[in-house]
Amino acid sequence: MGFEFFISIRYLLAKRRQTFVSLITFISIAGVAVGVTALIVVLAVMNGFHEHLRDRILGVTSHVNIMSYTGSIPNYREVMGQIENNGSVIAATPFIYAPVMMTTSGRSAGAVLRGIDPLSASRVLRLNLTRGSLADLVESAHETPGRSYPGIILGAELANNLGVRVGDYLTIISPLGRLTPMGQAPKTGLFEVVGLIESGMYEYDRTLAYVDIPVAQKFLGIGDSVTGIEANVRDIYKAGEIADALRKSLGPPFYVSDWIKMNSNFFSALKLEKVVMFVILTLIILVASFNIVSSLTMLVMEKGRDIAILKAMGATTASIRKIFVLEGFFIGICGTGLGVFGGYVLCDLLSRYKFIRLDPVVYQFAYLPVKMETLDFAAIAFAAICISLVATLYPSLRAASLDPAEALRYE
Repeated sequence: MGFEFFISIRYLLAKRRQTFVSLITFISIAGVAVGVTALIVVLAVMNGFHEHLRDRILGVTSHVNIMSYTGSIPNYREVMGQIENNGSVIAATPFIYAPVMMTTSGRSAGAVLRGIDPLSASRVLRLNLTRGSLADLVESAHETPGRSYPGIILGAELANNLGVRVGDYLTIISPLGRLTPMGQAPKTGLFEVVGLIESGMYEYDRTLAYVDIPVAQKFLGIGDSVTGIEANVRDIYKAGEIADALRKSLGPPFYVSDWIKMNSNFFSALKLEKVVMFVILTLIILVASFNIVSSLTMLVMEKGRDIAILKAMGATTASIRKIFVLEGFFIGICGTGLGVFGGYVLCDLLSRYKFIRLDPVVYQFAYLPVKMETLDFAAIAFAAICISLVATLYPSLRAASLDPAEALRYE
């Protein structure tokens, strides 16, 4: 053990003549600990929000979308076979996308009609049905005795806006109607509500409506073709690379987009918010570092005689500086360790017992989501220790510049 290390430990643990200096040291440790704890909890909550929102979005959308510049894909079964031959793709399903108007008695709302294949869609989409099932879409009027009209599954908010429930009927109006001698006439159809979906994302629940693909094809008059194909991949964070590979293998006129690109603005905003919160909350640790500066400065004043004696005995300027740098480092280590432990315990309690409840109507979550990440812990601990070391520069330089003759003149 070097003598600098030994002396710095003695200065940190020994009972001092000025109790006020010891109090400031404990306040410094507590300040760093509180700052680290706050930073860990806030970033863990933001990670939880990010993960929950990502899961909600991927519940109603796929990882990769394949569409055509021509507007439709007539040979979609062959294209699906090519897509599923890619080893990174788990499953694929066709879909039809069309804007429509929905009306009931006295109410109307704009919506997006999505034709899906219930069998393959269940392997790609994670739709949270609160009423009914995807199998109800297959049971069309031609296959199920007693049902006069094809079935449709609505988003929960869309059903509330229209004032309908399972078993009710609504009229769908498509602007892409048939051509008549009087011009383009909208096409209408009557559908029975057979299920409700609640994804937790207001924009999706307010606009989406699902029907069976043959029903959508017949209603829209597009023949045996689809708007596009959705696919799920094994690694969602490599969706961009897989999309590029599919684009090259399929060739024109197909274009491929991934979930990261489609939601890039939203997730970029969340990432920027996390960085900003990290910077802002780091100021708490920075404020605590001022206590380290004052504590070490007062310690230098108190130990002036000791420093002079050490220099007279041959201690170099670098050794004196190292003593006080090590003491500030120990304060930072203690505060960071306590803060990391406190942050972990608090995040674990929030995750396990969920005692902070939220209004799901406002926040789309019933409780505060928490997700701890090792990289965040490492970054926070590193930042706190670096700030603590920077705080030791002025006191250590002041101690190193002390003149032994001046310090011992009146002793």
